[in-house]
Amino acid sequence: MKLKVLARSLGWAVLAAWAGLVFGCLPVAPRPLSIAAPEFHGDPAPPASAPAPVEFRMRGPLPPAPPATPDEPLEISIEQAVLLVLRNNRDLQVRQLAPVIAGSFEQIERGVFDPELFGEAAYFREKVEETSDSRSDRYLETSRETTAAAGLRQFFATGTTIEAGLSHERTLSDREPELQTARAGLSLTQSLLRGFGPRVNLVAVQQAELETLASIDELRGYAEALLAETETAYWNYVLAGEKIAIFEESLEVARKQREEVELRIQVGALPEIEAAAARAEEALRVQALIEARSQLEDRRLRLLRLIRPGADSGFDQKLTAISQPRLTPQPLTDLEDRLKLAERSRPDLSEARLRLTQNRLETIVTRNGLLPRLELFIALGKTGYADTFSNSFRELDGDTYDFTVGVRLSQLLGNRVARARDLAAQAKQTQAAVAIDNLLQLVHLDVRLAANELERARQQIDATRATRTFQEQTLAAEKERFDVGTSTALEVAQAQRDLLQIQITEVETIVTYRIALVRLYLAEGSLLERRGVSIARDPL
Repeated sequence: MKLKVLARSLGWAVLAAWAGLVFGCLPVAPRPLSIAAPEFHGDPAPPASAPAPVEFRMRGPLPPAPPATPDEPLEISIEQAVLLVLRNNRDLQVRQLAPVIAGSFEQIERGVFDPELFGEAAYFREKVEETSDSRSDRYLETSRETTAAAGLRQFFATGTTIEAGLSHERTLSDREPELQTARAGLSLTQSLLRGFGPRVNLVAVQQAELETLASIDELRGYAEALLAETETAYWNYVLAGEKIAIFEESLEVARKQREEVELRIQVGALPEIEAAAARAEEALRVQALIEARSQLEDRRLRLLRLIRPGADSGFDQKLTAISQPRLTPQPLTDLEDRLKLAERSRPDLSEARLRLTQNRLETIVTRNGLLPRLELFIALGKTGYADTFSNSFRELDGDTYDFTVGVRLSQLLGNRVARARDLAAQAKQTQAAVAIDNLLQLVHLDVRLAANELERARQQIDATRATRTFQEQTLAAEKERFDVGTSTALEVAQAQRDLLQIQITEVETIVTYRIALVRLYLAEGSLLERRGVSIARDPL
């Protein structure tokens, strides 16, 4: 009597479990282990046919995008150049889809825990020759069977597989009455050694999450390098423009000096030989101006390639840089803080740490793979027999049942594949740890070299400014001596040339300081943050 009660209770449990899986009463997906990650925000994702790339966002009001009018010069500031490169650069647009692709693998790995609905239907017909047991007569018997089954199975992060199903079988025969059989079954398989527990079974999900974060760090590193390249190209374009202004002014001075010398020669105040030096100096100024204009065109084309969309990149577009390079430089007094900032913020260092975590997770899987496969399996079923379809399911409430419990053990002798995989995973983990130490040393070197260059440029600004002031005084004195006849046109030209050179050096030093500051921010890994740019991605 107790067995009958137990069978009936188990039968209702099977039906309840099957209904729970079908109608969502049981959990259908495990909750993956969480990994600290940036919080992503974004606009609603577009349709699957057009995946939304990673977005770059800027804090505060955005600088207005300059109008694209090829007939007029495009006035552009350094802030607008940063905005345009984030919007238009084709290389960056290609790389913005890499985290989206990596994020799709998260869903693929989580899909292992999705419930699977299955169904099967079959028809069987057989005609055989049988022999009667009583009279040894031979006769033909025709039988037909129709079977149908449906159910739901799911694998859980605990290493558990649960399957619930309903099946029906109808049997027709020439010699026996019609029989219809209904069965409800529930089975459970639990890994006890290899493949046991969320710690092992969620490794692939965690590694996919880390891969997404690593791809974002990789994108951040590329974006910072691109911004540094853009700002460098912008300031080099500004420098080329400043040089042209200096050369044009020096050419005008050389022309006036040549005219004055020729006028003095005409009135007999100077010998004819003095004209050669003045004319040579003017020719040198023309030559320098040609070179400066060519350099300006080169810098314009390089800057346009970075900030303009399209295959032709609008290379005919004229540019006018409106940001001024001059600033008040400050001495660098916080080198240790900048080194710590680089340890936290450098995208390549962050990516390397994520790769190390991936390798550590892999060792969890490979160590678990050394264990034998031991599984506990339980199967429970209720069966109803009748001569009609509906009655066969009603009979599930009867006393019939089946119950199976057991264990399954398997192990490869030697297990060389698993041992080799574990050895490789351990070696990769050690390799990644050593690589991080080496990269950390390189990061410190990058920051120190960038800081040294910044400080050198800062000190040179004051030095070149003072030199330029003294050179202006030297030129003025040389002109006075020339006016009273104690100097020559060649000496005046040499003084003008020295002043021109120091003027160029002064502008170059200012721009060099600007570029050195950008490179220091790049070495720190803080360039995007200092420009108010952040990365945001819609979750898949």
